[in-house]
Amino acid sequence: MAYQQIKIIDFGGQYNQLIARRVRECGVYCEIIPYKKADIAALKCDPPAGIIFTGGPNSVYLETSPHIDPEIFNLGIPVLGICYGAQLMAYTLGGKVATAPTSEYGKTLTDFETKGSVLFEDLPEKGVSWMSHTDYIAEPPAGFKITAHTPVCPVAAMENREKGLYAVQFHPEVNHTENGTEMLRSFLINACGCRCDWSMGSYAETAIKDIRERVGGGKVLLALSGGVDSSVLAALLAKAVGSSLTAIFVDHGFMRKNEGDEVEAAFKKWDINFVRVNAADRFLKRLEGISDPETKRKRIGEEFIKVFEDEAKKIGKVDFLAQGTIYPDIIESGAGDAAVIKSHHNVGGLPEHVDFREIIEPLRLLFKDEVRALGLTLGLDEKLVYRPPFPGPGLAIRIIGEITREKLEILRDADAIFREELERDGIARRIGQYFAVLTNNRSVGVMGDGRTYDYTLALRAVTTTDFMTADFAEIPYPLLGKIAARIVGEVKGINRVVYDVTTKPPATIEWE
Repeated sequence: MAYQQIKIIDFGGQYNQLIARRVRECGVYCEIIPYKKADIAALKCDPPAGIIFTGGPNSVYLETSPHIDPEIFNLGIPVLGICYGAQLMAYTLGGKVATAPTSEYGKTLTDFETKGSVLFEDLPEKGVSWMSHTDYIAEPPAGFKITAHTPVCPVAAMENREKGLYAVQFHPEVNHTENGTEMLRSFLINACGCRCDWSMGSYAETAIKDIRERVGGGKVLLALSGGVDSSVLAALLAKAVGSSLTAIFVDHGFMRKNEGDEVEAAFKKWDINFVRVNAADRFLKRLEGISDPETKRKRIGEEFIKVFEDEAKKIGKVDFLAQGTIYPDIIESGAGDAAVIKSHHNVGGLPEHVDFREIIEPLRLLFKDEVRALGLTLGLDEKLVYRPPFPGPGLAIRIIGEITREKLEILRDADAIFREELERDGIARRIGQYFAVLTNNRSVGVMGDGRTYDYTLALRAVTTTDFMTADFAEIPYPLLGKIAARIVGEVKGINRVVYDVTTKPPATIEWE
């Protein structure tokens, strides 16, 4: 039985990925579509169970702001508008949207009309909601009932139950909104009739079926880094196409300490064609004199493809290149009207032409924790599934400035100590990602009776579930002190260690 889908139409808001996370947590599959690609004919032909409009930074009454074909409200598909999406619904259907006399930001006490409301039935009549708006719905369109308000926002929620149209000015997807997930679940079940039966098991079955149909009798070449994403993809492809899969592990020389040998040992016993390519010299040459992080990523991406093309020629005709691209990679590399945060080597770094018929990315719509869940569903070892994430460009983007062999060895040794101590302490499993960064800053130090002028090393550890947002991990000071003492004492070239306590946003998890 095919699983139901929700289409999330993206108007450029800051919480759009959280909406997708919450919907999937409710057991319903969803996809995000930029508003410019919301095709009415396609929605008519293959209607989803429901549609959600996201928030956005614009004012709906301006001609330059994102709008949508009004026909979408006549398709008979339930629609939920959130923030800008709520204002867009009101404005398009004849309501009044204006600049609010008082803007609302953050936690806001809200009154809910619970009786007869699809979204708020059986929920408390008062609660805290998360607001973030300058404009507001001054008057709802004809046929809409107001179902929530605040002291300064007369239409905090509205609905036209007969037409299946619902809108909230606040953000139910944000944890600060009390009962927000329950509100979304009510829309999915009561308005859309969703069964809430989607799981990683059903996703795996569908993905395997789709891969088989797409690949047919062709051969697949997998870009296997040994990280979580490509490892899960390897398991998925192994079940889908078996011996038609060749996994190429490119050791670009930017791996963590002993990691190349560990990856080879882990995958050699798998029932797949495994090939290791030692290409450190080739990649280092491509990065000579390069300090800019975007240039590093793009050159590494280009060289990856060239290595795969070379290896493919040795294997024979290969039709498909598989990559472990996941949703945060797509988002951060820029999608629709979104800004490019950083190009991922397997997204923004691809050359225009490659010697494969197609590139397949079966994980591109999954978040990191969903990829881990899929790995467990496919039977991967838990230790492999929960391995700390490692970006494709590896240590090349954890060294600030130009890459040299000396810097790589310094960082490998320091990073190994950091990881070893966190794992020995038992705190590692509670941290989403942890690693060391070799900065390009040197400072004066004293070791023994002598003066040193060596590098500053930054330690980074974050807690996160979806890798779209993250907080710094509160590592105990005694443990940080022990790690710093070991690194300075055992790694030649480092005389100062600092700890990064910045959240994402405003920072990203990686430094480059």
